[in-house]
Parts: sequence; structure tokens; C-alpha cells
Amino acid sequence: MLKTILGIALIISGLMNGIRYRWSALKIKEVKTAKGHSRKSMLTAVLDDAIKLLYGIVLLDINLISSASICLVFMVYKSIIIYLYYPYRMRGCANFKRPPIVLYFINSILPNRIRRRL
Repeated sequence: MLKTILGIALIISGLMNGIRYRWSALKIKEVKTAKGHSRKSMLTAVLDDAIKLLYGIVLLDINLISSASICLVFMVYKSIIIYLYYPYRMRGCANFKRPPIVLYFINSILPNRIRRRL
């Protein structure tokens, strides 16, 4: 009984966590810039929930799998929104092209003193 209640609470907390990321993504779309949103923080949050999902799969715990999956969906959505609205250096120029997703990902991981501005 206690395990069922805590499992439901875990799924609800995962949903609330996901909704928080959705609200943040909607705010980015509203202001049309992702300035001030940490790409590195977003990537570590995705990695954290991906590990939780894998752990839930190993344990075959449906509550942990559900909670991590819900969060991952919303986090990936916010990551895509950040990629689309990131304040790139040449945004607004006539021949502007976003960098490839791999370059963007690598650039997000590097510290500011090493990375090149996109």
C-alpha cells in the first residue's frame, strides 16, 4: 500500500517537474530568446533523468520509468526550444544558418573560456 502511494507520488512529482520545464520553454518562445537559460544545466538535467530511466528499466520499476520518461519528454522539448531560440552571434543576418546540432552540443559542454561563440 505504501509502495503504491509513493509510486503515484513519484509519477505526480515527475509530471510537475516536466510541467515546470514546459512553462520555461513557453516563456522562451514568448520572449523569442533563450538568453539567460543555461544549456549546460539543461544537458545535465537530461543526463540525470536518462540515468534514472535506465535504472528504472534495470529494476523494472514502472513508477520510476514513468516519472523519468515524462520528465525526459519535457526536457527534450525545452532543449529543442533553447536550440531554436539561442542568441547566436549572426542571428538576424540575411544568410543566417544555425550550427549543426553536434557542434551546438559540444559547444554547450565546453567552458566559456575555451568555447567559440556560435
